[in-house]
Amino acid sequence: MKTRLSVISIFCSILTAISSYGQIRIIDSPKDQVIKFENSHIGFTLNYHNRCEITKLVVNGEPVITSAGGMVSEIRTAADTFSTGRLTASPLVETGTGRVALKNIRYGDEGSAVFETWTFRLSETDIIWEIDRTVPSAFVAEETAFPAVRFSNIGTWEGANTGYGGLAWFYLFNEKLCTYGVHSGEAAFWNDKTGNGLKIKASAAGQQTASKFCRSASDELVWSVSLSEKEMVYRYDSDTKRRRFIRKKTDVWAPVTVPAGTTTESVTFSWLNYREESNRGNLVGINGGQVSRLLNTIARIGVIDARLFGGNSWHTPYGPVCLHEQYIGQMGIAINDPQYIEGYKECLDYYRDHAIRPDGRVISRWAYDNSDAMAGTATPEGFYEAQWGYLFDSNPDFVINVADLYNQCGDLDWVRNQKAACEAALEYLLQRDSDGDQLVEMMTNDHSERKGSDWIDIIWASYENAFINAELYQALNLWSDIEQQLGDIKSAERYTAFAGNLKKSFNKSTREGGFWDEKNQWFVHWLDKDGSVHGNNLVVPVNFMAIAYGLCDQDSKKAAILDRIESQMQKENLFAWPICLYTYEPGEGLEYQYPFPNYENGDIFLSWGAMGVEAYAGYKPDLALKYIQNILTRYEQDGLAFQRYGRLRQDGLGDDILAGNSLAIVGLYKSIYGINPMYNRLLLNPHLPGKMDGTELNYTFRGERLKIKLEKTARSVRGYRLEVKAAREFGVRFDRGVLEYFEGSANTACLVADPKSDGTLSLEIIGCEPDELHWIQNSTGKRGTVTYIVSNLIPNQSYTLYLDGRARKTLLASPEGYLQLKVKTNRQFRPLSLKIVKREA
Repeated sequence: MKTRLSVISIFCSILTAISSYGQIRIIDSPKDQVIKFENSHIGFTLNYHNRCEITKLVVNGEPVITSAGGMVSEIRTAADTFSTGRLTASPLVETGTGRVALKNIRYGDEGSAVFETWTFRLSETDIIWEIDRTVPSAFVAEETAFPAVRFSNIGTWEGANTGYGGLAWFYLFNEKLCTYGVHSGEAAFWNDKTGNGLKIKASAAGQQTASKFCRSASDELVWSVSLSEKEMVYRYDSDTKRRRFIRKKTDVWAPVTVPAGTTTESVTFSWLNYREESNRGNLVGINGGQVSRLLNTIARIGVIDARLFGGNSWHTPYGPVCLHEQYIGQMGIAINDPQYIEGYKECLDYYRDHAIRPDGRVISRWAYDNSDAMAGTATPEGFYEAQWGYLFDSNPDFVINVADLYNQCGDLDWVRNQKAACEAALEYLLQRDSDGDQLVEMMTNDHSERKGSDWIDIIWASYENAFINAELYQALNLWSDIEQQLGDIKSAERYTAFAGNLKKSFNKSTREGGFWDEKNQWFVHWLDKDGSVHGNNLVVPVNFMAIAYGLCDQDSKKAAILDRIESQMQKENLFAWPICLYTYEPGEGLEYQYPFPNYENGDIFLSWGAMGVEAYAGYKPDLALKYIQNILTRYEQDGLAFQRYGRLRQDGLGDDILAGNSLAIVGLYKSIYGINPMYNRLLLNPHLPGKMDGTELNYTFRGERLKIKLEKTARSVRGYRLEVKAAREFGVRFDRGVLEYFEGSANTACLVADPKSDGTLSLEIIGCEPDELHWIQNSTGKRGTVTYIVSNLIPNQSYTLYLDGRARKTLLASPEGYLQLKVKTNRQFRPLSLKIVKREA
């Protein structure tokens, strides 16, 4: 018996070869022609019996592919469909340390033959699938899948983030054969309920990548990659070829020529710990899970494709992008994903090159088709002027978005390449001030011309429009700062001067030619050329912008507006702010919006949520928080899956889901938490209601993972081995182990700390004035030194250095107003008080 068992054991070892090291295992069963390989989080099962296909994929213990054809290479020609799931012979298999190779994989017919070699390389974190693909003769394919990945069902994942910051949200795949095609070979699949995730990235040298997400006829979720020498184009519509999302079919891509020759494709699989990646910290007083889910879904769906970012979602019949939305860049603050920032940079470059006319006019829209276009304005790329009129907010909004994104990325070279475009966009509007009052004028002189001029596009705002002028004011101020950084002081001064005069005119009473209604105590929407007042119905975006952008800086005026809005909100018990509180007069808008309230004449649009939160945060932050919580509550009820909400029943309306429905949560980050990225620092200026005291945020800034703690009496930012605390507004930057502290909203650091030790350094800033700087140093680790540079001092002034209250030495500020000192660290883990005080003459 012992001899027989030994023989069986030897025989089995021949049939099943097992190799392993670390968490990597490879198990080959030649008898079954099945090979299994895995690392600590990802496991593949590959069947090579007259086929070559992944039949099982396990991600962090969860099977996500469980059947034949789970992963294959595939082509569809006009004649037939061929894949590596059906071969005439089994491929050859080789295994080595952390390596599996399969050779002699042939599929296709005589006119479309494809030969492949698959090599899988395993590491502790990734599994890389390399595909060497040879095509003897070029052929036309109706569809290609290099590879196709078939997950078990549509519910395996809730969504997939694309490589440019967008989202395929499978909630919107509400019937079989929904298909969404994008220009990316990268997808990060995730499931909020399980916390599991999978990143897949495909690339090939010299090839463009594109992919599609499809809900199959058998309810699988299929993701497939296409490669091409030129950028893939779409099959539908017949006249535009721009439709990304289709129903009841899967052939979203136009036919492509597969060229003769050899390519090498790399497909990398990595586990995504989605629960950890989506953990935004301890959001005291608010449901952090709701915040995370909303920002990971609604906030991203306006990203139609690479280079097409807007507020309308990709699943609508026309898929529009509105370039006249100034909050798209700002959304990156709350989304907090480097891919969104990089993707939007590429998008704004694309708009610069294709959506700005030579005269500086920024074309206002893009869509799948031209049905919404003003006759004769559509470009080959799909940009057009809206049928409702020349919507002039696209010009300042382009500049605002460029500036907001620059503050998030800090890429001076990138923004320099936007300089000419932003100047042209501003100049186009500045030249529209024909009467010299620094209020620019619209294309129409009178509302009776029945043309819109701003985001509220079927309201006939004409001539001097407060909405557009408020946005221009913001754009001028933001771009003036950037011109200074680029060294163009003359342009900066010109923009600042125009903005200052615009502000004066804006705040004049309506009888003086401004927008302030003295009787009602609010700003009106517009003035016709004859001076008549229109939109005198408390238009919410106009008044919120006036406050948030600083046009309205008188406390009494701000209080009058905000209290009036809140009084009406309570009277109607509205969960979010409507577009206007009272009705536009007959003739001021498209007829079907009457009687009030209906659509743009009174309905609730959530896209102004960030502006509303910002307006209230500095006045009554508890009110701002109330509406943020209302949005989160409604999100749990209906997913915010609507274009707008009716005023009377507060029911969801419209066949679109606007990314702007998330903007109150953007306001939470920007105005309540005070997270404001700046080009050279992270500015922290919270307006924290008492119930949110103790909030701890996880936030990524310029590649550094930060812990931000917010308390009513203090706030702190902690990075890798560095931390700074203060009881007031401040800015901070951690750059290669150096800490820079910025007092208040100052653009230059007043204290720089460069520690030389293997421990941690924490600074608590007590006071920071030109005549006295006081901070507490806490450090751990081996004894070392911290080199401090103190700036913003009085030039050539003598200062006394105090350590723990004892005067130690006299220091002299340089002619530029800074001085340097070195301080030892690790004083038995005791805090060290440092104070630099101006010496009296």
